[in-house]
Amino acid sequence: MKTPGKLAALLLASLLALSALAADKQLRIGTLAPKNSLYHRQLMELGEAWRTAQGGPAKYLVYPDGSQGGETDMVRRMRIGQLQGGLLSVVGLREIEPSIAALQNMPLMFRNWEEVDYVREKMRPAMEKKFLDQGFVVLAWGDAGWVRFFSKKPAFRPDDYKAMKFFAWGGEVEQQEIMKRLGYTPVPLETGDILPSIQTGMIDAVPSTPYFALATQIYNSAPNMLDLNWAPIVGALVITRKAWDEMTPEAQAVVREAGAKAGAQIRSKARQEVDEAVEAMKKRGLAVNQPNARQMQEWNDLADKLYPQIRGKLVPAATFDEVVGHLKAFRAGKK
Repeated sequence: MKTPGKLAALLLASLLALSALAADKQLRIGTLAPKNSLYHRQLMELGEAWRTAQGGPAKYLVYPDGSQGGETDMVRRMRIGQLQGGLLSVVGLREIEPSIAALQNMPLMFRNWEEVDYVREKMRPAMEKKFLDQGFVVLAWGDAGWVRFFSKKPAFRPDDYKAMKFFAWGGEVEQQEIMKRLGYTPVPLETGDILPSIQTGMIDAVPSTPYFALATQIYNSAPNMLDLNWAPIVGALVITRKAWDEMTPEAQAVVREAGAKAGAQIRSKARQEVDEAVEAMKKRGLAVNQPNARQMQEWNDLADKLYPQIRGKLVPAATFDEVVGHLKAFRAGKK
């Protein structure tokens, strides 16, 4: 039989063990970005800043290459506490806040990065508030280049792709329905399935950034790229509000600063790597197909058909109109 003194000692030891466990902070971040890529390196730098500021036995883990599943899976893991954060594109971010889709799911709406940056900055404060209301803190905004179409056979016109089986994000059911209505054949997959699917003929065409196509070797099986900036891939690094609130004020300040730095680096370097990736693939056999003026008009006509189907479905109507309004103001100012 234990004496009261021994019981008290056991209770104290248990409390100390629990305190040590609580102090052992962990920040686990998931991303589709390849290991050792620019995005992965920036995440690691941010993690070191957090660990130093947090102090104690803080552990920081990054899971690259989609090892935690697709972006929808990563958002689910954050919500149940298996991950504390994620570097996500709009595909994952819209699972948290649908209005973010306006920055990526409006094809041919943005003409250049200057327009993307302008609209994002105009919308950023309100957008970050919406994410906070959903239980997430935005630490950095980034992008990964323009979506271009990689295919097995040369293609220049929208109709050229109607005979092809197109990769589509598994979680974007509305987008798949729109594609079907327009006569295209989407094949819903996760990112990790793209390469084996195009190698085996399950799909014939992939919308991808040049950097991703190079890093994953997609271009070897789909050696034709349409030189058309369809839409920007926009993303953000988010962590759960719970993980944020558990940080010390000093750690929060350091992470804010490190996040802003990481975002600026990602945006700057990623845009540079787009051109570098295209040149590297061209040296290895990639054919870059340039649409002529008439073909370009066909793409613009397709975008005009898409907008009424996107507005109010893929992108909330009010947010769609807000983007259009910001772009009109920006272009008027440039004139």
